[in-house]
Amino acid sequence: MAKHWADFQYEIYLNGMTGAVPRLPTDLTRLEELTERRLGPGPVGYVAGSAGDGGTARANRAALDRRRIVPRMLRDVHERDLSVEVLGRPLPAPLALAPVGVLSIMHPEAESAAARAAAAQGVPFVLSSASSTPMEQVAEAMGDAERWFQLYWPKDVEVARSFLGRAKAAGYTALVVTLDTPLLSWRPRDLDQAYLPFLRGVGTANYFSDPAFRAGLAKPVHEDPNAAVMHFVGMFSDPAKTWPDLAFLRENWDGPIVLKGVLHPDDARLAADAGMDGVVVSNHGGRQVAGAIGAADALPGVVRAVGDRLTVLFDSGVRTGDDMFKALALGARAVLVGRPYVYGLGLDGQAGVEHVIRCLLAELDLTLALSGHSGPSTVGPDDLTGTVV
Repeated sequence: MAKHWADFQYEIYLNGMTGAVPRLPTDLTRLEELTERRLGPGPVGYVAGSAGDGGTARANRAALDRRRIVPRMLRDVHERDLSVEVLGRPLPAPLALAPVGVLSIMHPEAESAAARAAAAQGVPFVLSSASSTPMEQVAEAMGDAERWFQLYWPKDVEVARSFLGRAKAAGYTALVVTLDTPLLSWRPRDLDQAYLPFLRGVGTANYFSDPAFRAGLAKPVHEDPNAAVMHFVGMFSDPAKTWPDLAFLRENWDGPIVLKGVLHPDDARLAADAGMDGVVVSNHGGRQVAGAIGAADALPGVVRAVGDRLTVLFDSGVRTGDDMFKALALGARAVLVGRPYVYGLGLDGQAGVEHVIRCLLAELDLTLALSGHSGPSTVGPDDLTGTVV
C-alpha cells in the first residue's frame, strides 16, 4: 500500500497529547522570516535575495497565486498514491530537493544534512556543483538513495569531463545542467553586503578536490588559496556556450540529462532536438533575470511544446503543497523545491529539512484528496482557474 503522506498531521496531533509541538512552523511560508531573525544578513541575503528589485521572485509567487484550485466532490480518494516515475526512476512523490550551493553558510553539516534528510524521506537530492561538500562525501551520506548532480558548465573542458566522471562513479543517476547562469546577475542584497561566499573559498569543494582543477594551479590549494579562488572564478561559467555544445554532455554522460532554466517553448524544442531527456522550467527562483516571466506562467507553453517528448520539471516560487498541486496541474511531472528546505536546514539541520519535506507532501496529499484526486496523474489544467496566459 502506498504511503499516505497526510498521516504526518495525525502524528503531530498525537504528539501534542504529550505537550509536544513542532519545532518549526507547519506553514512553510513563515520559515523565511524566522531565518532572517536567526541568521546573519550575508547568508540570509544570499539565499533569500533575488535579482534586481526582486520583481521576478514576486512574479513567481503571483503566477502561482493567480491560479486557484477548483475541487471536485464525491470521488473515491480513500486510497492515494503519490508515486511517480521521473527520468526512468520510481519516486515516492513528485518532489526533489533543488540544487542550492554553499549550504555551509546555513548550517555546519551543509549538503550532507540535506542529503540525509532527502534519503530518509525517499526523495531525490540534487547536489549543486557549487556545494560546500565534495560530491563523493554527499553520496556517502546518502547510501544508495536517489541523487542527481547539477552542473554549472565550466569553461575548462577537462574539469567538466572530470566532474561528470566523478558524479557517475559516485552514483548520481541524472545530470541537471543549469543554463541560466552564464554570468551572475545584479543582486543588490549580496552587493550591499559585499557578500559572495565563493571569494572566501566557500562553495568550491568540488573544484578544490578535483584533479583536473588542481592540475591548473601553480601551487596546491592550501599553499595559495587566493590563486585557487581566482582560478575557480575564471572558469566557473562560460557565456560562450551554445546549443551545439550539448553534444559534449551526451558524449560524457550516459544517463538522463535535464536542462534547467528553460522558459521559452522554442528553447524547450531545441533541447528535445538535441537529444536531452528533460527540462526544468525555472527562472532560478528569480535570482538571474530581473523583470523575467514568472516560472508558472512559462510552464504551460513549454508543456505544450515538448510535453510529449521530454520530462518537464518545475521550480521557482514553490512554497506549499498547493503550489505543488498547481505545478502538476499545469503539466509538470515533478517539482523541485529550493529555498524552503534551505531555511529548514538553517533553522534545524537535517531534522528541519525532513520537516519541510513532510509538510510539503502532507499538504500535497491532502490537497489532492480534498480536490478529488487519488494521485498526481489525474490532475490537469481543468482543475485550476486562471490557467490561460
